[in-house]
Amino acid sequence: MNWPESIRRKLDALPDRPGVYLMRDRRGKIIYVGKAASLRKRVRSYFRPSTMRRGDPKLRGLIRSIADFDVLELRTEAEATLTEGNLIKEYRPRYNALFKDDKRFLLLRVHPGEPYPRFDTCRIRRDDGARYFGPYASSSAAYAAKEFLEARFGLRLCRPRVPDRETYRHCHNDVIRRCSAPCIGRITPEEYQRRVEESCAFLRGERPELLRELRAQMEAAAEGQHYESAAALRDLLKLVTRAVRERARVRRTPALQEETARQGLRELAVALKLPHPPDVIECFDISNISGTYAVAALVAAVDGRPVPQRYRRFRIRTVEGADDPRMMAEAVRRRYSRLAREGSSMPGLVLVDGGITQLRAARRALHELDLGGLVVAGLAKRYEELYTNAESAAETVRLPGDSAALEVIRRIRDEAHRFAIAYHRRLRGRRIRESVLDDIEGIGPRKKEQLLRHFGSFQRLKKADEKELADAPGIGPHTAKLIRTELERLSRNP
Repeated sequence: MNWPESIRRKLDALPDRPGVYLMRDRRGKIIYVGKAASLRKRVRSYFRPSTMRRGDPKLRGLIRSIADFDVLELRTEAEATLTEGNLIKEYRPRYNALFKDDKRFLLLRVHPGEPYPRFDTCRIRRDDGARYFGPYASSSAAYAAKEFLEARFGLRLCRPRVPDRETYRHCHNDVIRRCSAPCIGRITPEEYQRRVEESCAFLRGERPELLRELRAQMEAAAEGQHYESAAALRDLLKLVTRAVRERARVRRTPALQEETARQGLRELAVALKLPHPPDVIECFDISNISGTYAVAALVAAVDGRPVPQRYRRFRIRTVEGADDPRMMAEAVRRRYSRLAREGSSMPGLVLVDGGITQLRAARRALHELDLGGLVVAGLAKRYEELYTNAESAAETVRLPGDSAALEVIRRIRDEAHRFAIAYHRRLRGRRIRESVLDDIEGIGPRKKEQLLRHFGSFQRLKKADEKELADAPGIGPHTAKLIRTELERLSRNP
């Protein structure tokens, strides 16, 4: 099948990371949701001719119906599994088989219809009027969240449906686990129910202040030299934070991802003291090996999300040897001199990977173009550090580890790095393959260039027979036979 240019560009930009992918038909409707340990490998497999030839009828029908696709990058395969399930349940795509994830991961359950609801764990979601939270990819995170809520809100642990004074006689949870003891009237049923509702809100990710409270308890224990208690609180904080974030991440949809990106841009504008959120961000990265096959890559994000149609590649022309700052300056100069000549709009933020030296080089290049007003920031080795002042390496902006701004920065930096390395490897691989022509008698640099221009690529040249080679400009039967012999040897011993 002849796929449109928009799909081919998206395929080139796919990350080698876990995630889920959403296939859409011509009307934009989601017709299939899948998960992958590597989005790059999995999604590309649908668009290979061999898949269409060998796939079963259902798969071929899906492929024929694809007009576009989206991907959601995630951190782990477990998150991808959970997100896949949530999206299938939300969109009910035509080509998805019944998804059976409820038996795989733990859920937290509470039944609001009981007189004194309590949390327990289960693995099957039933239509019984209870509220379910999860599933959680990490069972330890689920148990930690349950224990924290029981201690923080005084929720009961005992199993009787309606605990009474006789139940209390055999229970010490009000002393050991800070149970609010509604069974003997220490709090009213209404107050107990309010605490249950607050617990549910926390599990939905709506009470982040409780995480700050837990952190404050940990720090107070450490200051009081109660190190064992502080360590336990530290571990609990980590697990509870993971539980809340897992729940938030696995509920990500394309619309929610867009909102997260917008939030990240607002946070970034505040951190960098910009007058407004940068609607377009362009990020540069350099890739080379000791100065050889040096390339620069530019990736662009619009409204915080990568747009492959705006990606650009640059072969470094003016720099010899390993000099990344000068390479960065060349790429920046070429990019924005062209935009200036064309009268195109400039990005709201320019990011350069490599830190303070690359930042200074980029700024000098922009000043030469009378574009010193462009906002430029350098990315330090750590994701959370941005250089904003080229005169001092000490002036940095550190983004919080859980901020949406950091998520935007990480994504565009990872994409720039991947795009640069992919281009560098492609050039290096092509040069290695083409070097076989240098060893053939009668083939000099000029004839090699003529051959490649005539056939369009080395791959097409490899497939040519002797007659086709002999018909190429300046070759003839004798040289064609030498070329064909060498290419066949290469095929046998790649």
